[in-house]
Amino acid sequence: MLGKLNPAQVLVVGFSVIIIIGSVLLSLPIAVENGQINFLTSFFTATSALCVTGLVLVDTGTYWTPFGQVIIMLLFQVGGLGIMSFAAFLAFILGRRINLKERLTMQYSLNKSSLGGIVNVFKYLLIFSFIIELAGAIALFIYWYPSMGAGKALWYGVFHSISAFNNAGFDLFGNFASLTGFTGDAMLAITISALLLIGGL
Repeated sequence: MLGKLNPAQVLVVGFSVIIIIGSVLLSLPIAVENGQINFLTSFFTATSALCVTGLVLVDTGTYWTPFGQVIIMLLFQVGGLGIMSFAAFLAFILGRRINLKERLTMQYSLNKSSLGGIVNVFKYLLIFSFIIELAGAIALFIYWYPSMGAGKALWYGVFHSISAFNNAGFDLFGNFASLTGFTGDAMLAITISALLLIGGL
């Protein structure tokens, strides 16, 4: 069936399938802190995360469990880098060759005029993105370690680095506070701003 779709349709179907999967995972009891599952909230959150809008119906830091937060993080990572970037990454990891149909879809998703070197473009894009996100996570971990301890600082560093790099707008600080508690903090402002700037290029 997918073989009959053009590149634009493949991307639409891909986004739709991932949103549905994300919605189902966020509707599991282990994804919600109070156990009160609301599929509409899960669907909205999955859509917002994948489309990196940053809009939320509930507070990300208090409503969702760590499992739910990981799902949200994976969704805005995929949405920020693009579905075809992850398809290329998985194909590379599995050692599978990327066929012409997939190359055409990649070309369409990047709005490139030719197929030349399209797979390498995606490969370098992924490597560059992961290096920057890792650097951001390390910087944030070092910043938060004294006040949060190793475990929480590591998780917050990874989550907020990926969120900032992909311009996702999600945070874990609770009560819809975002980063308002760090107003005037130069190191945090520079780190997050750099991630936002580089990710937006």
